[in-house]
Amino acid sequence: MKRETREYPFDWMMWSILENASRSTDGSRKEYDALCSLVPHFADVLDTFVKHGEPGRRFLRLIADYTGMCATAHERGRKAALTTFCMATPVLYAFDVVPVMLEVMTVLGTVVLKRGTGEYLDYCCEVGFTETSCSAQRGSLGAFLSGLAVRPDFIICDTPGICDTNANSFSFASAFLDVPFFQLNYPPTITGERTSRYQRQDFRSMLRFIEEQTGATLNEDRLKEILAELRRQDMLATELIDLMRLRPSPVPGIYDLLLYGGRFMMSGQKPYTDLLESMLRVARENAAAGISGTSSTKERARGLFCYIDHYTTDARFWAWMDENDISHLGSILFTFWHDDAPYASDRQDEAYHLDLSGMDSMIDSLCAQMSRMPMIKQIRGPYDAPGMWLDDLMGAARLLKPDFVAYIGSMGCRNSWGMNKLLARDLEHRGVPTIILFADAFDDRVASWEAITDRMSEFLKLRRIAQ
Repeated sequence: MKRETREYPFDWMMWSILENASRSTDGSRKEYDALCSLVPHFADVLDTFVKHGEPGRRFLRLIADYTGMCATAHERGRKAALTTFCMATPVLYAFDVVPVMLEVMTVLGTVVLKRGTGEYLDYCCEVGFTETSCSAQRGSLGAFLSGLAVRPDFIICDTPGICDTNANSFSFASAFLDVPFFQLNYPPTITGERTSRYQRQDFRSMLRFIEEQTGATLNEDRLKEILAELRRQDMLATELIDLMRLRPSPVPGIYDLLLYGGRFMMSGQKPYTDLLESMLRVARENAAAGISGTSSTKERARGLFCYIDHYTTDARFWAWMDENDISHLGSILFTFWHDDAPYASDRQDEAYHLDLSGMDSMIDSLCAQMSRMPMIKQIRGPYDAPGMWLDDLMGAARLLKPDFVAYIGSMGCRNSWGMNKLLARDLEHRGVPTIILFADAFDDRVASWEAITDRMSEFLKLRRIAQ
């Protein structure tokens, strides 16, 4: 790692950038424009959110608060748990533990920093971790391994929770940093009493681990308060997804990122509720006016992303979608399987239900929620098995009626690369045009953004989409 990269702690650097970004619209428009001229390296990514008004500003505030919470956890007397995005964070917030998510920190660094997170990615390999692992974790893991971010007090992850490379990243971090580690172990299905009993026992073992690490017990009143907020968030997300069924979709494409990004960071926390309410107000106004959520208010095409989005510098992925009048109908990260979600209406046995009637019921609800987090649900076994990736994707396609489906992933995601061609074949057989983009969502060095947009444009033209 370059000496210059070691000059600033990664988490404090991200916090300072995002904190200033969140304050950039406190003044007049003239002052904002003058500021953008003074920060050319950050103006584009800043404006990607600011141009969306109140929801964009609220999201900037949320990510500034989140990165600040991570960077200052110890200074504020809180424990920091290194964890993954598919962790149900309400349980950590109930213990007053800060959930430091590798994938979230990777995305923030990839989107905000002009140089990207390549040096942090590569540092993991320098200290002995495999280069074939997922860049979603390595993009920020290098900062933690090099001491350029808060030292975690303990580590929690869940497997198959995406894939083996995800779990291995956390296992390696535990050994390298010599910090306690707990790994949930999910069976290959999510339904059935035997499976539920196993998951509940495993989840309670995790709670005992957290109690040992924090010296605290789970506060029932605090947990109930968080889950009540989560129930409200589920309801708001349900309406947003329902509005996306309209043609044109009144939901701006960037709301895809705001919905799942805000949930990963602040699930069960009031700032995320406020963000969802702000997003919903805009989407309702667009729906009433019969206009699209794109900047031109027109919809030329509807795209569904069957895996993840592309997190290139300056959030150019969402800008490109917007400029081409393509409505973003969400990705696998968009589905959390709460029981009132439109995609769960006829598959209630696969959804979770929040029961706030007592401590045991709340713990069981959290256990069910975590076992249905994005990717944990879809990629725990054969892609075409009941309730897995193909089932969920076809359900979303029937609900949202996309004009095309696109796959974007990471070069290290062996689970999805082992099946995405079969998935694309099955979608094409069902009449859904599908493209596999050979890129790394977190590392522009694999394939440039320009190469990606060239392939997308060619695909849309050849398939007579967005004409």
